[in-house]
Amino acid sequence: MKQEQHVRTFFNKHSDQDRLLLEQGLAFRGHDESDNSSNQGNYLRILRFLADHNEDIKKVTLKNAPGNNMLTAPSIQKDIVRACSIETTNAIFRDVGDALFYVLIDESRDASMKEQMSVVLRYVDKNEFVIERFIGLKHVTSTTAISLKEALDQLFSKHGLSISRLRGQGYDGASNM
Repeated sequence: MKQEQHVRTFFNKHSDQDRLLLEQGLAFRGHDESDNSSNQGNYLRILRFLADHNEDIKKVTLKNAPGNNMLTAPSIQKDIVRACSIETTNAIFRDVGDALFYVLIDESRDASMKEQMSVVLRYVDKNEFVIERFIGLKHVTSTTAISLKEALDQLFSKHGLSISRLRGQGYDGASNM
């Protein structure tokens, strides 16, 4: 099987597995993903379970996949999560469309002591339901008002949001805002 065909077959067979982990907010990776580990992580454990119970999946995964195309390396798992994140974010912005929205921002430090800003959008969808969606974390150089504003401007620009549609702002802990 050519690499492109293998990748397409792999993703067709694994999309439910990835969706399950993402919807449940479960980690993909474990601390020890070696063959003899008792806790390889959710991604590999579910993949092994599916391969044990479905011959079509077993044919194209794990030991039956070409050595350089197993798609189980940590960097590949991160790429899968990143791709799902991009698609999810794009779906949120498509749902927002031309609606007016409200932004909620909180700033904090992560475990490595880097400043970051979390962003949530609140809007009314086409069915007239109030929706809140977490957009993501953005690393910022500092939590000053100007730094947070610049990060928000970049986010708006990246996703094609217009400041003219912004109808409200909420800041938790950002007393300088």
